[in-house]
Amino acid sequence: MGVGGHFWDLLKPYARAEGFDFLRDKRVAVDLSFWIIQHQTAIKAHARKPHLRLTFFRTINLFSKFGAYPVFVADGTPSPLKSHARISRFFRFSGIELKDFPVDEDSVPVERNREFSRHVQECLELVELLGMPVLYAKGEAEALCAQLNSEGYVDACITSDSDAFLYGAKCVIKSFCSNAKEAFECYNIEDIEAGLGLKRRHLIVSLLVGNDYDLNGVRGIGLDTALRFVRCFGEEDVLNRLQDIGNGKVSSAPTNIKSAENCVDMEGNFPSRKQLHCSFCGHPGSKRDHMKSSCEFCITSDDEGCLRKPEGFTCGCPSCDMVSKRKGQRRRENWYTKICLKIAQELKFPRDEIIEMYLCKDSGCLPASDDPCISWGKPKIEMLIDFLNFHQHWDPSYIRRQLFPMMSTIFLRDMANAPVESLVLGTFELDSIQRVKIRYGYQSYVVKWKCAVGNVSCTVPSHDSSMQQADGSEHDEFVDLLDDSSISDMGDGCSFLLTDENMDLVRAAFPAKVERFWQEQELKGSKIRKASTPRSLEKESSSLKTSSIQQSITKFYRSVKTQDHSNRKLHLIALMTLTVGP
Repeated sequence: MGVGGHFWDLLKPYARAEGFDFLRDKRVAVDLSFWIIQHQTAIKAHARKPHLRLTFFRTINLFSKFGAYPVFVADGTPSPLKSHARISRFFRFSGIELKDFPVDEDSVPVERNREFSRHVQECLELVELLGMPVLYAKGEAEALCAQLNSEGYVDACITSDSDAFLYGAKCVIKSFCSNAKEAFECYNIEDIEAGLGLKRRHLIVSLLVGNDYDLNGVRGIGLDTALRFVRCFGEEDVLNRLQDIGNGKVSSAPTNIKSAENCVDMEGNFPSRKQLHCSFCGHPGSKRDHMKSSCEFCITSDDEGCLRKPEGFTCGCPSCDMVSKRKGQRRRENWYTKICLKIAQELKFPRDEIIEMYLCKDSGCLPASDDPCISWGKPKIEMLIDFLNFHQHWDPSYIRRQLFPMMSTIFLRDMANAPVESLVLGTFELDSIQRVKIRYGYQSYVVKWKCAVGNVSCTVPSHDSSMQQADGSEHDEFVDLLDDSSISDMGDGCSFLLTDENMDLVRAAFPAKVERFWQEQELKGSKIRKASTPRSLEKESSSLKTSSIQQSITKFYRSVKTQDHSNRKLHLIALMTLTVGP
């Protein structure tokens, strides 16, 4: 949930649409619970154990297609306040009246749903088998994600909880889709602070509109009112002032609310009343005086007196301006006092424990050293096959095929850093680069992997079989891991597979292969240019020959028509001569 009051809608104008290379070679903290919940309902009727299927395909996509280094974060034990809020939300959505729901501050935390906890444990086991690091939060996963981001351990967080910004997150990815032109919906705290004029402590506005720990907030205060209220204070002073107001210490309005220095006259006094104005022209002075002679604002060439004021006229004299400012100041002060009274009427507001949760810098089990033990290993293929075969009933050949993009990415990274192994999965070696593929404006190499081990089964399930193994894969947005992939027989007993790979990664791993590919492309281009030259000349000569023939035919028909027309004219003259006579 996060911050209430449609907080994401408030942040939407400051979102950035990032492309596929945004997370390449970057670390990203993933709120695993958010991943499990996000699209589970959409594919629940079409897939067996959708939480495992979604986590499997998304992890491979994030690691291989987007080139990121994911760090998965699991929720810990919920706090008593979070447990109480969950119970309140359950009663609210159930339609049960619960006006005076008791708040037991010493209550024992309520454990999470057993079925959901089992799904989380299965997903954690899956990502660990995939070689991904897993961290466990003390409370909420988004809190540890934000801490990792704020302390520089990761470059971004993937979560849908907007209170990640309150925990200190700097870059939050709310959603991403591998099949969209813009893959990531990214929110940066710098853009939000510049657009809304709010710092992190200002974002404690969630205390006023409701959050995961207090669903109600302050009654009668919406998101727009809360934003306007917290802007009245500085970043370092906002929480102290909010606590004072909650304790009944309603102080005077801040200087940016009062603005008294702009509401004084020339002598430094507040204007007691508005200066007398003419009812005819609307300018300072009496109507009787203006009947005798026009005022200084209505001087005419004929000295005919003042001009009648137009409809909707507003006088802008210093007296009217000061009175208008004074009224505006009183309205702001009354509004500020009204908001303070609403806050003071709330019991135990704001709660210090909620503020401490948001400002806490110890949200998870991190080592005391400067760099946490976050490392990425290789997938445990055989254990993965057993795990997915047991839970998803997938064939080993299908599992190996879907794992190949991750294994090829790991292989290319290892070859770029320290060449050790020469085969992917102990079977395939890089044979050549086929072509350059462009998708949504991003280029990649289509790499050909040759099966270097004889008599190895490399068959691919048919389309219907693949659909059966994937349990409704057409309903998942993350099934296009191998868009151009295929395994085919080369005729000599060997097989090959095609994958899409990052161009920079392939160049770093196999510079000779890349250079040879571009030399071949240049050679092909020169041959095509040479082959196209005689054809163009032949085409040009044939076009000239055709045009000359057409011209001669045109001339022929034109001469025939001219001769026929002259004969007709002579025949008509002869007939007229015979008819009329001499």
